[in-house]
Amino acid sequence: MRRICFTLQVRPDRLEEYRRRHAQVWPDMLAALRDTGWTDYSLFLREDGLLVGYLLTDDFDAALAAMDATDVNARWQAQMAEFFDTGRPDQHMHVLTEVFHLEDQLGDDR
Repeated sequence: MRRICFTLQVRPDRLEEYRRRHAQVWPDMLAALRDTGWTDYSLFLREDGLLVGYLLTDDFDAALAAMDATDVNARWQAQMAEFFDTGRPDQHMHVLTEVFHLEDQLGDDR
């Protein structure tokens, strides 16, 4: 499994609504994420709107493409676009390069 970490910037004036929308994500969106290979997926939001996402997946490009092919993702992204100056967030993730992982250096197979 590959660890993926990405950032986005939520509009600071929309943080509370962004939190509310993510408190109860649509069940069909949750199922689509799971079914397309997004595991251990979390979002973290800083008070200035910096959003950090983390997930595990076998193939991130394939997971993105599989989500892009779903109807629920198109509906979700259309609603989430208003929280970002860049439009659809799934098309503007800034994927970070991993430079350290404890278990890798320890030789742990987790």
